[in-house]
Amino acid sequence: MTIYAFLFYIIAAIILASTVIAVTRRNLVHAAISLAVSFFGSAMLFYLLGAPLLAVLEVIVYVGAIMVLFLFVIMMIKSGTKGDSGPSRGHQLGAALLAITYVTAAVMLVRAVGAGGDAALEAAMANPAVFGQYLFQRHWLSIEIASFLLLIALVGVLHLGRDIRHRQTRAGEEDPS
Repeated sequence: MTIYAFLFYIIAAIILASTVIAVTRRNLVHAAISLAVSFFGSAMLFYLLGAPLLAVLEVIVYVGAIMVLFLFVIMMIKSGTKGDSGPSRGHQLGAALLAITYVTAAVMLVRAVGAGGDAALEAAMANPAVFGQYLFQRHWLSIEIASFLLLIALVGVLHLGRDIRHRQTRAGEEDPS
């Protein structure tokens, strides 16, 4: 076993363990932090497999932006419901069925490839300059559409935020108390 295979299995075990912890924790902050560990592990796998650009994007976008957003939402929502009994039997059955489906698919994939691993992956290095040229030469319209949708969302949020502030100041002016 090479050092890369050893590192791959160690990182995969960390990702799997932290994801299981994220799903099973009742404390939302602990779940979000273990999900961030899972994202860091995914970034390490990207780097190990020769894609440093994707590793950096994983850390910046998911760990940096998405997890901060999750933590802000968790902190702002008052989740102090004492009578929460947990997921219903239907939800538990659905989750168990989905887990069995994934495990069955993984076992079938391992059997199809073989235990010897005769479908070896070649080492590849993703060059960010080549990736950028490919992306902006062949998929420029998709990028423009996505950036336009993000701009529309930003303007909508600004408008809604201004509307709420405007209504609150108006309500304060009409009600002298």
